[in-house]
Amino acid sequence: MIAKIGKGANLFGALNYNQQKVDKENGQILFIQKIAETLNGQYSVSQLHHSFEFYLSANQKVEKPVLHISLNPDPKDLVSDEAFVSIAQDYMKDMGYGDQPYVVFKHTDTERTHIHIVSTCVKLDGKKISDKFDHPRSMEICRELEKKYNLLTATEQTYSTNEKTFNSVDYKKGDIKSQLAAVVRYLPKHYRFQSIGEYNALLSLFNITAEEVKGELQGKPKQGLVYFAINENGEKVSSPFKASLFGKGAGYFELQNHFEKSSELLKKEKTKHLLIGSIEVAMHTVSDEENFKQQLVGHGINTVVRKNAEGRIYGITFIDHNSKTVWNGSRLGKNLSANVFNQWWNNNQKPQININTNEKTISPLPSPELPIDEKLHNIFDFLDKEEPGFTEGLGGLLPQAQGDNFEEQLFENQIKRRKRKTGK
Repeated sequence: MIAKIGKGANLFGALNYNQQKVDKENGQILFIQKIAETLNGQYSVSQLHHSFEFYLSANQKVEKPVLHISLNPDPKDLVSDEAFVSIAQDYMKDMGYGDQPYVVFKHTDTERTHIHIVSTCVKLDGKKISDKFDHPRSMEICRELEKKYNLLTATEQTYSTNEKTFNSVDYKKGDIKSQLAAVVRYLPKHYRFQSIGEYNALLSLFNITAEEVKGELQGKPKQGLVYFAINENGEKVSSPFKASLFGKGAGYFELQNHFEKSSELLKKEKTKHLLIGSIEVAMHTVSDEENFKQQLVGHGINTVVRKNAEGRIYGITFIDHNSKTVWNGSRLGKNLSANVFNQWWNNNQKPQININTNEKTISPLPSPELPIDEKLHNIFDFLDKEEPGFTEGLGGLLPQAQGDNFEEQLFENQIKRRKRKTGK
């Protein structure tokens, strides 16, 4: 079983995302705790939200008081609704949230039937429930729940301190060739991608770009690949390096084979819906490009946006470091294509969120912006800074990634925020 923990701010958006599944008959509410019951057992987002208001209004300091957790058993596990409820209760209790109000939603729109839990980490006295070491604790709890409920052990990539790490190229350090080699020789062995564009999106995280070269040699057409180091602005800062310098795996024809193999494998990728779900939640719960990227970084997902000279977005790629897959937005769905994000971020035409209540249709108010932590350098820096060894083993996948989960907006009242500590 795989658990993903989102910590953020937009309770209304988190509830709405899940309630939409229910409204479309792709989900249901399995269990509620400390939530006011209705006469007919049906709930609107505003009704669910009301039961959390006492906790959120008591909060004075916690910047991200909302929990949005997904628990994902293996598709081969046939988990009953009763077992899902018990699993959710055990998980919340063991994580320290057993006495909090929460709603358990079941999603059935993918082959991996799974549950989402929406709650808050703020107690009635306004104090935050400790979340130190929550990621490794969550992993340990999942292993115990797998044994207790006879579930298959999670098959998703488990990170360890022995895993291959990739460092970004720093052209100022010199010996660029060796730095490039350390990445391009091995990256295709770890990640799946289907085009040169997706490959370049992945390479850009490590300050590298690749270009196709076409020409003739003794009257015969030739195709190849060259690599460059780039700076933080995406500008080339080195001479070209032929792919042949880095071995067969980094070359043009081997990459073409990699594209084909990846295309077939990704048709069967079981974690694709988890990626789509994370992106859709971010679309529902944030207000701008910066915070959208930050939230996804908190889930181990990088977003690479390509713009022309006029600033128009013509490409968007999502890199999921959990499943080691790279996806052009349009491959995931029309609603995740570049044009959708261009309309949102350049023309202020955000995809609408409509909430159906018994009385009328309402749209959430725009969310206030959160400050950006400019010193965040690791895509998994959302883990507690005091967890030595864990984040170190993941390696510096992205030198200038910025982390965040959800952006805060209360339905009726804005809560006070504190400035994020920069840390060291």
